[in-house]
Amino acid sequence: MNAATVDDLLARERRGDRTALVDATGREYDRHWLCTSSWKAGNFLRHSGVREGVTVGVVGEGPLSLLAFFGTTLLEGTTRFDPSTDLADDERFRALVAPTDEGDAYELPPGAQRVYYGDQPDQPGVHHFDAGLWSENPSFPPLSVDPGTALVTDGERTLTHGEALEAARGVVEEHDLEADDRIVVRAPLSNPGTVVAGVLAPLLIEGTIVLTDGTESDRGKRGEVAVSSDPAPEPARIDVERIDY
Repeated sequence: MNAATVDDLLARERRGDRTALVDATGREYDRHWLCTSSWKAGNFLRHSGVREGVTVGVVGEGPLSLLAFFGTTLLEGTTRFDPSTDLADDERFRALVAPTDEGDAYELPPGAQRVYYGDQPDQPGVHHFDAGLWSENPSFPPLSVDPGTALVTDGERTLTHGEALEAARGVVEEHDLEADDRIVVRAPLSNPGTVVAGVLAPLLIEGTIVLTDGTESDRGKRGEVAVSSDPAPEPARIDVERIDY
């Protein structure tokens, strides 16, 4: 749990064959994949102008959405999950990462880049995240991120790396989370508490992040702990509205 900033959770020595992530279909991804793919995402998003002081909107809650978040984090940018569609007046907004069939609904400020995933976009000037991600360099330059750097925002409250990790450690201690736990994300990532409890806390202890899609078929038990404000099938639950951050 010795991490000063979130990029420490993606460091080279954290790679391994333990499962780090399970998607809504049940497909498993190990820690080597998570770290290496996050580095690729950072290298790719750099081409879209992502850097410290800018905001990146991320639409969706699957593995590629998390990679966009981690890539933005490595570049010292700030992620806003599922932002509003009217972003034209947000001068800090630099890039939108969204499914190809949803991205055009967003109005962006001048100069902001569109990065779509899923189907190949046919609009000129729109980057394809999937293709760019897999062709990128699977390494990343050494970092020295300040814990006071903004990490994630919901448009009203912004958490820094230091604040988010402190809150994640609090979640681990309060709920006695362990490395073998599967932490099931059943709350939206647009809530910073979900990112803290459902993404950062598992990474701190090398537990497993389990993603869901909210469908009827995905309402059975999928792990030991649910991250949700509503009742869940898992035997334990972390209420995102009660997380101290």
